[in-house]
Amino acid sequence: MTIASYFAREVRLGEIPVLRALPAIGRRTIGPWCFIDRFGPLSFTDARPMDVAPHPHMGLQTITWLLEGEIVHDDSLGSEALLRPGGLNVMTSGAAIAHAEQTPRAHTGHLHGVQLWTALPESHRHGSPSFQHLAEVPMAEWPGGIARIFSGSVGGVASAAPHVSPIVGADLQVHPTSRLSIPMDASYEHGVLILSGDAAIDDQPLEARTLYYIEPGRAEATVSSRDGARVLLIGGAPFQERILMWWNFVARTPEEIRAAREEWTEHRRFGEVTAYRGARLEAPELTTRLAAPNPVS
Repeated sequence: MTIASYFAREVRLGEIPVLRALPAIGRRTIGPWCFIDRFGPLSFTDARPMDVAPHPHMGLQTITWLLEGEIVHDDSLGSEALLRPGGLNVMTSGAAIAHAEQTPRAHTGHLHGVQLWTALPESHRHGSPSFQHLAEVPMAEWPGGIARIFSGSVGGVASAAPHVSPIVGADLQVHPTSRLSIPMDASYEHGVLILSGDAAIDDQPLEARTLYYIEPGRAEATVSSRDGARVLLIGGAPFQERILMWWNFVARTPEEIRAAREEWTEHRRFGEVTAYRGARLEAPELTTRLAAPNPVS
């Protein structure tokens, strides 16, 4: 079965270089997953490389997973959480939420992780916002490596993270000179992205900075590595709703986007992130053709 590839592009999130893998030219979603940013790996001393001021979200979930480092999350619900490797943050925007993310003052001097979005289906996108922090996610150990399952389930091992669509999200750690066979839901489409090291799927070498797409029909995939690797696996049932993404909004029509931008500008609907000390982010100018500027996380 052919595995399609999509080159990820580099953008900047403040001072941080970010590899944006989804959306890509020719591939807007994988299941309900509609956005993947890989940030880092970074090493630093006194600086605080992540300082993303308050900004709005609607119509989506954000899922934040770390390999190294720490991030503090604050939102307009009053939630605060310190995320470390092995834990998970899941923020469901529903109709409207605002949040900020920062490197804490006490830190290890490293930062490496991914933030992903899922589009909320029509039945949930107008609901109330919520935030959940998991101190750790379950692991499954098989010959050749370990799967850390942060969303959905793999091989009967399930994450407690709340989701409203059938999905899977896992960090696969493949040991050096080993092969790790991963069970897959054949009704799902899947995506694969190298997080570190070298890897191949079914002996097809994977390139760094590239998102790979696997169409439905696969019940298993074998990931191998010469020197060891961490590989992101996502998937889900094909998303049947058309979405419109602009800035940090996932909507259905341009009118919804325009209304949300106006409400953010006028300090309505999304709430305030009172724990953040500093100015919030202002929305980009909205062009008539809704050309998408870079989202922030």
